[in-house]
Amino acid sequence: MLLSCHNLTLKYPHNSRPVLDNLSFKITKPGLHALFGHSGAGKTSLARLITGELPDSDKFSSGEIKIGNMKTLLYSYNTERLPGWSAISHHLDKITPASRKTQKDDLITLFGLETCMDQPFNRLSLGQKNRINLVRYLVQDFDLLVMDESLANVDERTREKIILNIKTLYPDRFLLYISHNLLEVAKFCDQIIVLRAVTRQPQCIVVRGQDHRGRQSAAQPPERTMLELMNAA
Repeated sequence: MLLSCHNLTLKYPHNSRPVLDNLSFKITKPGLHALFGHSGAGKTSLARLITGELPDSDKFSSGEIKIGNMKTLLYSYNTERLPGWSAISHHLDKITPASRKTQKDDLITLFGLETCMDQPFNRLSLGQKNRINLVRYLVQDFDLLVMDESLANVDERTREKIILNIKTLYPDRFLLYISHNLLEVAKFCDQIIVLRAVTRQPQCIVVRGQDHRGRQSAAQPPERTMLELMNAA
């Protein structure tokens, strides 16, 4: 599988300057990768463009996106909300494929959500809502999943546990993580696409992350990768 963008340009109608300008990068293998950069750098726009979540994007974008033989590309984000007042368990049972019921139950436990199952979505904390939304996507049959600030408002220890388990459970999927947490991105992600201001060329630089998997490693300390990311941005 392959994900690549070549000479990608995106300029929203009525905007004076593009969001993305002649952007190119390549990710050649599955795993947890990241889109990183300052607010407004175009991370969400790029993610939505890759996953086909920008309506009529062919009218205001150009360039080439290659997704190899991937068929199902999903985009999750941290402000997504569930409708209605039904219990979380009812909703998850309804949208989970029959073959993934056991996986759903395992994710609920790993994400620390057992006590939320009988509650309606609007009664949950922001961190609980984001974890529930992420479970909704992880139980689907996907080739690529964008996680746009999907673990916002979740405490650091729980975030680390979730990230490590996702990497273990989905080693053959493309996972694109968008986060402003510098240490988290440097430590856990493999290839980090650093988006810079549209006035700078090249607009993106690829930095190799630590790709930490929960075991001791002789790799360089994350501080060096964090410094590289800050310099690149």
